[in-house]
Amino acid sequence: MPDAFIIDACRTPRGIGRAGKGALADFHPHHLAATVLRALAERNRLKTEEIDDILWGTSRQVGRQAGDLGRMAALDAGYDVKASATTLDRFCGSGLTAANLAATSVMSGMEQLVIAGGTEMMSYTSTLPDPGEGPIMERGNLRLRARHPQSHQGVCADAIATLEGFERTDLDALALRSQQRAAAAIAEGRFSRSIVPVMRDDNTIALDHDELPRSDTTLEGLSALKPAFAKVADVPLDSSGTTYGALIKARYPDLAIRHVHHAGNSSGVVDGAAAVLFASQAYAERNGMSPRARVISVANMGDDPTLMLNAPVPAAKKALAVAGLTIDDIDLFEVNEAFAAVTEKFIRDLKVDPGKVNVNGGAIALGHPIGASGPILIGTLLDELERRGLRRGLVTMCTGGGMAPAMIIERV
Repeated sequence: MPDAFIIDACRTPRGIGRAGKGALADFHPHHLAATVLRALAERNRLKTEEIDDILWGTSRQVGRQAGDLGRMAALDAGYDVKASATTLDRFCGSGLTAANLAATSVMSGMEQLVIAGGTEMMSYTSTLPDPGEGPIMERGNLRLRARHPQSHQGVCADAIATLEGFERTDLDALALRSQQRAAAAIAEGRFSRSIVPVMRDDNTIALDHDELPRSDTTLEGLSALKPAFAKVADVPLDSSGTTYGALIKARYPDLAIRHVHHAGNSSGVVDGAAAVLFASQAYAERNGMSPRARVISVANMGDDPTLMLNAPVPAAKKALAVAGLTIDDIDLFEVNEAFAAVTEKFIRDLKVDPGKVNVNGGAIALGHPIGASGPILIGTLLDELERRGLRRGLVTMCTGGGMAPAMIIERV
């Protein structure tokens, strides 16, 4: 099987995802995506007419984010019209799924040069009517709701923490560690290779750094925050009076949910885009490209959609089995910090050294721009493997619907 090599990866800074507050909130999603596509083309002197495909991840494909964002962004970036593109949705895992598919298309031998990426403008989608409504909540499909009740992700995170016996103090400690690691990474410029500034049309810089991290975070400050999802659990979904909490109870009737997640130990709401360039060995050699890593394996895994967030562990196990590796063969892990309980469960269930997981902070500190997070994590992992002179890394993340994609890369 041909190898799929990672040639380059880049991302925008993550802007605060609140209308009127974040530095990127006034931009069109095409602009952010075009920023990273243009950077890949310029940094690698791409012949864009030779790009076989562009696979893009965007979770909420409505309004400005609808209409095959990947294709529109490629045109906006000045790519040759021969560079086709498609946009896909696996909720939070959309961008990582795009990368998995890009890698496997190269590994199949059918394509030689493919870009994968993702965009999410949470400052925009949060302004749309009832942004929580959609297939994941199953407000209209009562048949599916009866078969697989699916609640709000924050309520699911609290349910998992309750079932697993995670104390709020443990989750807050993980959140503080995320902030501290992100602060150290920023201070040492560890993201500088990947970050591409977002420019205004007048060629001035709109944003060149991540806006969300709070280096002044303390355990005392975190402990003072009120749980975010206690009231959400009681929100009625329809005239029947069914609530998000009741959807969990339908599957776990004896569970008394302890609400332990809040704004400080859950992923931050941000805007952003990211992209990864994949090439075959033959194409890389022919065009003088220097591969940075190769893809060892990819995997996708489904799990209980009611708890929703538990698939990263089985996805990682599957990716390891495909690669013929064990957990001890992995030097670094990037596990998306959608909620502290997700990462805590990953570390505990797989008996992973916490010092190997999200070593530069995660989404709790830096933010989670949904469809863009997977490609961001790939770039972060690759940069850190190179910085430390290490060999292998694994990326995974939970998604709506109870799923998780995963990827293992090996530094060249």
